[in-house]
Parts: sequence; structure tokens; C-alpha cells
Amino acid sequence: MNSIAAYSSLNSLSQDELVRTYTPLVKRIAYHLVSRLPPSVQPDDLIQSGLIGLLEALRNYDPSQGASFETYAGIRIRGAMLDEVRKNDWIPRSVHKKARMLAEVVKKIENATGRDARDHEIADALGVGLEEYHQILQEANAYRVFSMEDLGYEDNKIHDIIPDNAPGPFDGLLSDDFRDKLAMAIASLPERERLVMALYYDEELNLREIGAVIGVSESRVSQIHSQAIVRLQARLKREGSL
Repeated sequence: MNSIAAYSSLNSLSQDELVRTYTPLVKRIAYHLVSRLPPSVQPDDLIQSGLIGLLEALRNYDPSQGASFETYAGIRIRGAMLDEVRKNDWIPRSVHKKARMLAEVVKKIENATGRDARDHEIADALGVGLEEYHQILQEANAYRVFSMEDLGYEDNKIHDIIPDNAPGPFDGLLSDDFRDKLAMAIASLPERERLVMALYYDEELNLREIGAVIGVSESRVSQIHSQAIVRLQARLKREGSL
């Protein structure tokens, strides 16, 4: 069914029926996000905000742009949830500061060496041991819920970041130049980090499931994911894209 036919089907339903139909989508996005947030953030808070995003999507969806309603609604729902988290400032300032500090350190090392910064090099630059460095990554992980969205990732799949020739409702969210640089930065990640990013964002596996796939602990997957985001931020800053 194409998007216009699907839209006609949507129009045949009442608002209450539409909300019931897409509430599972709201819940799925909420539980995916809450796994990366501090314990103080409750799924019900995100679901409530997501339902507002769903209603906005129902009002604003334009099927002529070519995207399915579920794809469009997913972006509006996630955006509403992230706005709620930002508004309530659930992430401490110290966490943001650590995340920025890590990106700066990685950028300096990679500028100097011309290759991927290694864990022990980052730890040495910070003046801490490997164990403490990994703890800093864990603490900064709560910030990562914003990272891909703040980089302009939104709800696109990693392999769909580079725009195709068909116009869509998300055109204009990112400049072509930025999208190209982001795609190149992702492609340049070390193999294990690329794999974790693909499993997490494309396949929507949780950290435990990814650990089972690649044969490491859940905490190690969290570290790899955080390291990948730090590296992306560093490389995009180096390119002047952030």
C-alpha cells in the first residue's frame, strides 16, 4: 500500500482508534529510549509525551511527501520525548561536561596520530587508568540518548543517512553536506564500533542482545557504543560540522 492509500485508510479511523492503533509504536520508542536514561526517567513520562507527538503527527502528516505515516510519526514521537527530557533537565551538567571533554580528547589524539584513538591513549590524556576511563564512559552514557539525534540522526537508519533523489518530509532537516560527513564519519569507525551502532540503531537490539551477538558483556557494549559516539562527535568537530 502506498503512502497516499495508507493515508486514506488513516482518515477512515477516528482519533481514538488511531491513538489505539499507534500506541504500541509510542511504547516501543519509549522503552528503547528509557534504557539509555537515568533511573529517574520513567517510561510513563516518555509515553505521555510521545502520545502528544503522535497527535501532532496525525495533524501534520502529508502523504504526498512519500514517507509512510509510521516513519513520519516515529520521528515526531521521539522528538516529543526528547523535548520532555531536555525540558526537565534530567541529565546533570557534569555529564554533559564529561561528554564534551571526551570528544575533545579524542579529536586531539586523532589529529596528532592520524588514526583511531585507542582506549589507553584516551585514558592517559585524561590522566586516569583504563578502569576509571571506562567508568567515565559509563557515566557519560546517559547523555548518549541525545547524541545521534543532536548530530541530526533523527530516526533514519545508518545506511539511509545519505539522501536519495526522492524528496521526503525530512528534507531540510539536514544539509546534504552534513549528511555526507556524518555518513563518512560512521563508515570510518572501527569495525566493532560500526557493528554495535548498526545493531543498536538499525536492528534496535538492546545492549544485552548485542553483547550476546558479539560475545562481550552488556557493560562492554555500553562502553563501545559510548566510545563510538565520542569518536563521531570528535570527527565531526574536526570537520567543522558541529
